[in-house]
This record gives sequence, structure tokens and C-alpha cells, in this order.
Amino acid sequence: MPDPVRRIIEERGEEAGFTALKRTATILSESYREGCSAALARLPAAERTAAYLVTRMPATYAAAFRVLGEVRERLGDTSIASILDIGAGTGAASLAARHWFPGAALTMLERDSAFAEAARAFLPDARILSADVTKLDAIPSHDLIIAAYSLGELTKSVAHRLWQSARVLVVIEPGTPAGFTFIHKIRDGLLAEGAHMLAPCPAETLCPLADPDWCHFAARVERSSLHRRVKDAQLNYEDEKYSYIALAREPVTLPGARVIRHPQHHPGLIVIETCTAAGLRTQRITKRTKEDFRAARHCSWGDTWK
Repeated sequence: MPDPVRRIIEERGEEAGFTALKRTATILSESYREGCSAALARLPAAERTAAYLVTRMPATYAAAFRVLGEVRERLGDTSIASILDIGAGTGAASLAARHWFPGAALTMLERDSAFAEAARAFLPDARILSADVTKLDAIPSHDLIIAAYSLGELTKSVAHRLWQSARVLVVIEPGTPAGFTFIHKIRDGLLAEGAHMLAPCPAETLCPLADPDWCHFAARVERSSLHRRVKDAQLNYEDEKYSYIALAREPVTLPGARVIRHPQHHPGLIVIETCTAAGLRTQRITKRTKEDFRAARHCSWGDTWK
């Protein structure tokens, strides 16, 4: 994340006090895994906000940064003039959107007033509304609407309402079987309504993955010293796993394939598992094909492929 944002997060975390921060972060982590925010809502606003900033905002930013970077690449221009971030929290996805679409007018919708107030420090020029999307009579039209880690607590019908007001819709959820199931339902429903695939799928055909498998990706998150201490972690990083879908009104050029597993590296051989328009495919790339082998050496989980 941008350095000024990192500094503010560290300051808020230190102000909360380590004991309170660690206790609240544990409750936040449990609420996140269980998909229930009721316990978190009962905590003091200052502690709740500080714990979210330290432990969850960097992960949300990392996932949104990767997803929106893919959206920017697929669109191939800077035609996004207005962005609406639903369930914006403390502004992680909005910060990522500002990086990729710096000229767009940004509106953030967040029902937690403490989170919304924290977001003002990061994005003072954004329009921030303290409201619940489920209670809005109408959702204003925007070029890009983002729902990052927010719709899973609601229903997929909200996603359909958002689609009616968007030129591009991006939904990000935890990279769990439950998160993917939610994304999968949105994918099938909106493609049936005439939406076009933007990412991550290489085609608009039926998803080839079957239970118990699920589609998800990972974004590397750098942990601050405070983050490590709060989580009793040894590593200075963690991998945020997420599932997502990006859909557009107009068709775009899609990649030939998407890497859906960590590539397996062996002496003289790299094995890549991909999703293609024709279904799942395993590619075994050897040094005999020098150009492909060179590309495969630098290929990562989630990247596009030929």
C-alpha cells in the first residue's frame, strides 16, 4: 500500500494498544472465517477499526490491486470515469481503484460509520456515503462498481441490482469453497442476463471445475512488524486467497488460458494447470521449446497463458 496509508495504519494500531488490538483482531479473524460480522459489530468502534486496518485492510488491498489491474489490462483504455465501491470498509479496494484509474470520480458506500470515517483519511477527495446498499431505493449508474468482501454477507440478488447500474462489475470474495460458490452463482446468473466475461475466465462457457475443487487465487501481502506481533506470525508476509469475477457490458479480448495452480518446477520440465475455453488442461513444457520454457519459468498462479 502507499507509504502514507501504511503510516496512518501503524499510528491507529499503536493508539488502540497492543492488548486490545490483539483481542479484537482474533475476533475479527474468527468472524471473517465464519462469514459472520455480528460479534465484531458489538466491539468498540475504535478497537474494531484499528484491528481491521492492521490485519485485514492490507489483504483486501492486495487482492483488489491484482484484480483491478487485470480489469485495467482487459479494458485496454482509461474509459472508467466513475467508480462506486460497495461495502467499502476503510477504503482498501478504493485505494487500489485509484491506482489503476487515477482520473475516475470515486464514491464509497459503507454502513459502518467508523470505517467510513477512517477511509476519509486515505481518500479525502472521494465521496463517502454512510449507508446500507440493501436499503437503497436505487443504485446510481457508474462505469465501474466494486464489491470487495462485502456481498457474501448479503445475497446474490444484490449483485444483480449492482449489475443493472454498472458498465463493469467486479465482485471479490474469500478464496474458500463458500466464497467461490457465491462467485460462481453470480457468474452464471449474470452471463445468462447478457454480461460479458472480463476476468478471470478465458471464456463464457460453463465453468469446468467440479466439487470439491474451486477456483481461487492468491495475492502476497507484506506484514508490518505490528501485524506480525498481533498474529504471532514468524513470516513477514502472508498470502491472501480470493475468488473473483469481473463482468462487462461490452465484449473484450480474453486470454487463451488462465493458470489455476502453482506451476510445478522439475529439472528440465514445468507443468502448468490451466483453464481454457475448451476446459481444464495440463501443459508439460520442456526445454525443447525454449521460448515457452522461458515464459513458463516466470509464470505464476493466476497469470494468463497462451
